[in-house]
Amino acid sequence: MVKLAAKCLLAGDPAVGKSALAQMFRNDGAHFQKNYTLTTGIELLVKAVSVPETNDSVEFFIFDSAGKDLFSEMLEKLWEQPNVLCLVYDVTNEQSFNNCAKWLEKLRAQAVGVHIPGVLVGNKTDLVGRRVVEQKQAQEWAEKHGLEYCEMSVKEMKNFEAPFHILAKSFHQLYKEKVETFHSLA
Repeated sequence: MVKLAAKCLLAGDPAVGKSALAQMFRNDGAHFQKNYTLTTGIELLVKAVSVPETNDSVEFFIFDSAGKDLFSEMLEKLWEQPNVLCLVYDVTNEQSFNNCAKWLEKLRAQAVGVHIPGVLVGNKTDLVGRRVVEQKQAQEWAEKHGLEYCEMSVKEMKNFEAPFHILAKSFHQLYKEKVETFHSLA
């Protein structure tokens, strides 16, 4: 049984549901908070996830960061050397989707030359009549940028664990590949 630890950066525009996602995940979907205050800095949440089809687990240190453009030096320090990325946008807000390119660039600048598993998450799928970003469009963008893709509705408690299960599996696979490489050198 292997227990891995991973620094997970949660990023995206303000009000796309990053904090709601992190809180729901940490509390196993026990409670959807209707009123959130916008995150002003970074909130750290910790939770372990079992890796499917193994006895292994990944303990995520989730850095839920403010969706503001202006990062202080302190925030940038906390963003250094991520292991996995979770990029969130609102399916009813095209600008939040378009800004994912900027967020991804900022995230990847923290780990130049290193493969960082990541997932693009479309939130607020419960707002069907207001949807402007189609699933196919987002899926293609994610694939083009080497990210996994999933959609969810934190409000309806649907699929909110999926991003972290995807990241746990990807991070674990990367770990196994590194171990195999190490053994082949011995």
